[in-house]
Amino acid sequence: MSPKKQPHKRVTVLGAGSWGTVFSKVLADGGAEVTIWARRPEVARELRETHRNTQYLRGVNLPPTITATSSLRDSLRGAEQLYVAVPSQALRDNLRALKPLLPAGVPVVSLMKGIEKSTNERMTEVIADVLEIDLDRIAVASGPNLALEIAKEQPTAAVVASSSLETAHEVALAATNGYFRSFVNNDVIGTEFGGVLKNLIAVAIGIVDGVGYGENTKASIITRGLVEMTDFAVAYGAQRDTLSGLAGLGDLIATCQSPLSRNNTAGRLLGQGYALHEVVRQMDQTAEGLASVDPVLALAHARDVQMPIVEQVSRVLAGTLKPRDMAPHLTTDDEPTGERNSHDAQARTGTAFRWAFERAFGVGRDRGRGDRGPRP
Repeated sequence: MSPKKQPHKRVTVLGAGSWGTVFSKVLADGGAEVTIWARRPEVARELRETHRNTQYLRGVNLPPTITATSSLRDSLRGAEQLYVAVPSQALRDNLRALKPLLPAGVPVVSLMKGIEKSTNERMTEVIADVLEIDLDRIAVASGPNLALEIAKEQPTAAVVASSSLETAHEVALAATNGYFRSFVNNDVIGTEFGGVLKNLIAVAIGIVDGVGYGENTKASIITRGLVEMTDFAVAYGAQRDTLSGLAGLGDLIATCQSPLSRNNTAGRLLGQGYALHEVVRQMDQTAEGLASVDPVLALAHARDVQMPIVEQVSRVLAGTLKPRDMAPHLTTDDEPTGERNSHDAQARTGTAFRWAFERAFGVGRDRGRGDRGPRP
């Protein structure tokens, strides 16, 4: 069934990198009139005059309903929704600048997948902290969304999470078109942490790929990595099955297997022997996973969550572990242990993969659903 038609919305996208530009196309193709705010005037000019972004999205023609400006004030004029796609470590400063310009009542949607290093806060927490708006006005969109594939209109899906299902539904309607489908939930914590944590596992996959290890090693890391992601997110209040959905398992698969992934690419360069500063210099866009390792580990230690794969990534980044020595370190113990490493006494029996299988094939479909609303 095709999505219901909605009145044209005027929306603003903060950030003109590859993801901000592609998501603008998603919104425009869904019927919205989109204004992109670009930090650099020359990028805004190119977007406005040629409907292209050659630095970040070469060869892609953008819809005529997209315009751009380097003026924050102009970009927000008349906006009915605001989507934020700036580097996570620059979010707070950008929000401070736009706060006095933000139209009243406008939903703010995070498209970012990082943690602020100085505070260990998720992006929606930074938004709430700086803008001082009700949590029901804040949403996050996440899923298996590689920018270049979406730019080519290859079909995919995402999930929009908000404490208000009404807000999530409104955003999902705007972010749905013939090739991009948005689902909704109200698990902001799980949806957001899924997007953050899969980047760290993707760095690990890139490292072992760069070393030259094969599919067995990568499959082991992906599987155990999903367990680490789930245990971490649940420890901070996420719903376990969210990590088996689009924002967890879906995003993890896409990011780990694709050379289009910036985090996978960064890991591969590390595995090939480049030092961290050399990797950062070679990357023309931010690999959020590199900046998120330390905050994630600090949060994990605070809740006594074991994350051996992420610990190994941290040591490779610090230069204290050779990339070739990383793959065998999939557990902290020399003695054999149970396959799950969760300390949650209420955890379901079996792995997150089993739960994903049950959901996919309708086994126990209503178990534990509660009042969370529609699920992907």
